[in-house]
Amino acid sequence: MRVSCRINGEQREADGVWPGESLLYLLRERLGLPGAKNACEQGECGSCTVYLDGLPVCACLVASGQAQGREVVAVEGLSGPDGTLDRVQRAFLEAGAVQCGFCTPGLIVAVHDLLARVPAPADPDIREALAGNLCRCTGYEKIMEAVRLAAAAPPSAPGAMPVPAPGGPR
Repeated sequence: MRVSCRINGEQREADGVWPGESLLYLLRERLGLPGAKNACEQGECGSCTVYLDGLPVCACLVASGQAQGREVVAVEGLSGPDGTLDRVQRAFLEAGAVQCGFCTPGLIVAVHDLLARVPAPADPDIREALAGNLCRCTGYEKIMEAVRLAAAAPPSAPGAMPVPAPGGPR
């Protein structure tokens, strides 16, 4: 089957997609967008988190056909077209919250979503928002620091892609 959707602001198509194939596979293997990571394939780790019509989802749990005609924003789509990093991406680098990097894309999308909903989150808000994202390399303190840093930064990097409001075009 053919899947056609907007990914990171660009209309994309993939042919020969198996109906049960995951959105994660579509992004990584068919469309060459390796940002979302394939870790647990069960929606338990958060490494593959992307936006689907403005809502964060585990791409490993979404059938690629469900993306038909919808808007997908992966971690690559959060930065500006000129490569300017989003404030969350910058904060993760500045705070040293990136170690092996496997969990980082999912964490960045989760934090981006949190800050869109709660501009000045308290630590319990941060912990709750990150509860679905597992990191095996850190004690999460640098990640918490990155979220605090991003919350204190201006809302968006110039040119960064806005994420569609939930319930957007389908």
